[in-house]
Amino acid sequence: MRDANFIIENNAKPIWHPMAHPADMRANAPKVITGGRGAHITDIDGRTTLDAVGGLWNVNLGYSCDPIKQAIADQLDALPYYSGFRGTTNAPSIELAYELVEWFRPDGMARAFFTSGGSDSVETALRLARQYWKIKGEGDRTKFLALKKGYHGTHFGGASVNGNANFRRNYEPLMPGVFHIPAPNAYRNPFGETDPARVAELCANALEDEIAFQGADTIAAFIMEPVLGAGGVIVPHESFMPRVREILDRHGILLISDEVVAGFGRTGAWSGARLWGVKPDMMTVAKAVTSGYFPLGATMIGDKVAEAFESDKSSFGSIGHGYTYSGHPVGCAAGLATLAETKRLKLNENAAARGAELGSALEKLKASHEVVGDVRYQGLMAGIEIVADRAKKTPGDKAMMDRIAEVAYAADVMIRVSGNMIILSPPLIITADDVAKIADALDKGLAAA
Repeated sequence: MRDANFIIENNAKPIWHPMAHPADMRANAPKVITGGRGAHITDIDGRTTLDAVGGLWNVNLGYSCDPIKQAIADQLDALPYYSGFRGTTNAPSIELAYELVEWFRPDGMARAFFTSGGSDSVETALRLARQYWKIKGEGDRTKFLALKKGYHGTHFGGASVNGNANFRRNYEPLMPGVFHIPAPNAYRNPFGETDPARVAELCANALEDEIAFQGADTIAAFIMEPVLGAGGVIVPHESFMPRVREILDRHGILLISDEVVAGFGRTGAWSGARLWGVKPDMMTVAKAVTSGYFPLGATMIGDKVAEAFESDKSSFGSIGHGYTYSGHPVGCAAGLATLAETKRLKLNENAAARGAELGSALEKLKASHEVVGDVRYQGLMAGIEIVADRAKKTPGDKAMMDRIAEVAYAADVMIRVSGNMIILSPPLIITADDVAKIADALDKGLAAA
């Protein structure tokens, strides 16, 4: 690799960064991360910080998981790549598909279709949902319903079902036939309601109303995150997802559970759907399936959908969809090692325990700092909504958010800022001491704001 001076001199110049304005990146060069161990990262200046972002919701096992690194090295030596298209496959993909089906069997999943990441997984689920209805002889079912503030990746299909204008407006017009209902957010909602159970009921009623307006026989699927992540860590009332499942069943509409963030223990349960006691028709997974060590994802297919495809005698059952890196042997080897370590360390239990501690700390910060409008958390998914005026819920501005992040980093904790939200998604291996360090850094940052 080139020396540090070269890296610093060229930072943000030849590269455009995701989810950022190129001019802003050039004016305010991003931090260059050069190393990682456990839950900590080190930047090019030698500063080591606790990564309360967990990479991007995905480094559940931290940055030094030797079994994953060894599995990647061994597979590179044996078979670095081979296609899964038409007549060929590889052993790690078969084994990982088996393990994933077993992992998500309690959620009703029966098959896996491999992708290169979360956006791919969502795109695959949307396409398979439409194809399912063609197989069933109901080809008019092409529409999708989704939640406002939901996030489902960056492909055209995923961007279309996204419920946040920040990820939509610059790329419109998007895919037609997508309609959104209010998110079950007790802090901000169009009903003027603050009781979480009542908000959940009103949002479910809005879903029922939209189905009636569109016509159930025109709707392919409803897609949702069990806990909304990028949209502000919106944790629905426990009644919401079961009520959604009941409504969709009554109208014969598929449910796609987007588990790209929630899957593999982050909520304190092995899947977000399982947290709420719901069995979806399809699930999308990625991120923590390899703990971020290799780009890999999967669309999990439930029994009902799998049976329709596999019993079809027409051309409608043939899957005309896939990716060059579907079932990549190195990624699948990494996934196998990741799942084994995830189970061995019982990361779901640690996420639940540390998440309870983090939630308690966030409640104390809310009581201490007027700039905190709301705190929301489930397992090790947490969000702090920053406001300039608590009574009016006026969102905090960029200067406030940048100041909080800057001071927290100086206190050796990396946090993520998105709009007026502080997003926390640390590795699932963190300790109680790590939680205390995150809380202390946030306390300093919020005081500075």
